[in-house]
Amino acid sequence: MIQTEAISLKEYNTFGIDVKALYSFFCKNEYELKEILKTDFTKKKKVFVLGGGSNVLFTKDTDDILILMQNKGIEIVREDDTNVFIKVAAGEVWDDFVDFCVKNNYGGAENLSLIPGTAGASPVQNIGAYGVEVKDIIFEVEAAEIKSGKKKIFKNRDCKFAYRNSIFKNELKNQYIILNVTYKLSKFPELKLFYGNLREELPSGKNIEIKDVRDAVIRIREDKLPKTENLPNAGSFFKNPVVSQDFFRNLTKKNPELVSFPAEKGKVKLAAGQLIDICGWKGKKENGVGVHDKQALVIVNYGNADGKTVLKFSEKIQKSVFEKFGVKIEREVLVYPDDVI
Repeated sequence: MIQTEAISLKEYNTFGIDVKALYSFFCKNEYELKEILKTDFTKKKKVFVLGGGSNVLFTKDTDDILILMQNKGIEIVREDDTNVFIKVAAGEVWDDFVDFCVKNNYGGAENLSLIPGTAGASPVQNIGAYGVEVKDIIFEVEAAEIKSGKKKIFKNRDCKFAYRNSIFKNELKNQYIILNVTYKLSKFPELKLFYGNLREELPSGKNIEIKDVRDAVIRIREDKLPKTENLPNAGSFFKNPVVSQDFFRNLTKKNPELVSFPAEKGKVKLAAGQLIDICGWKGKKENGVGVHDKQALVIVNYGNADGKTVLKFSEKIQKSVFEKFGVKIEREVLVYPDDVI
């Protein structure tokens, strides 16, 4: 069941990084995963789970066991007068699920349209866009413990969701493999339209429906974000930094043009793309790597660069932003193996 000949991961990561994986396993269902997890071979080596490869930067070859979840299924498991609960297999393409919801007029996921990756990765990163985070619609997560193979249900509160964060990136990092995610959608959608330029993209003079929101988000993303098949990238490379109110007030005395949004616990979220742009990085290229000319959060692999070159370029951006604003911008993209060891 396990592939023991080295394979290139170039087609399995959206940065197009050509590293080799010595041991890989393409998992079609829960039974196959259970069988591979109980082998002595698996217990002796590290396991790394790869979803759509849209949020990872590989920097070297690996002899860890690479598991790619390819289980499929979108199933309504129950519903009531106001909500519907949909169980989605980890290997499902995220945007296919969003499309399913919109076509059936189930509200809550429409702002998250066209985010790359799989459903199984959505709770790990707590993906978000246009004023919505996936934690807002996750009901529970079903996962298998790598060590024992036993299944466990994590309710929403158990996942310890935060901005682009969850328990699966912290206390339980590299300990569980997500099998399915159950989402809670509304039969009576409450639209969230006032983040960024979303409202400007919506039609005027008519009642807005969730399909209108999805279409608007798709137009915005396709205009600003390069398609990975044309320009290899991993979407937003950096998180928007969160700072204290006092720090923000002092910062805007010198930089009154800075955009901000309310954050958790009374803090302030800055726009990382704006900070990067002000530092002069938008459209800049070097050594086959560059910042996209329409979206400063996106680092593009223009010239078949390797992962280490991309990483060094990103670190220059971080240093530049810190020197100018005193703000540390953290990576949203996971660097393998540095961030999983």
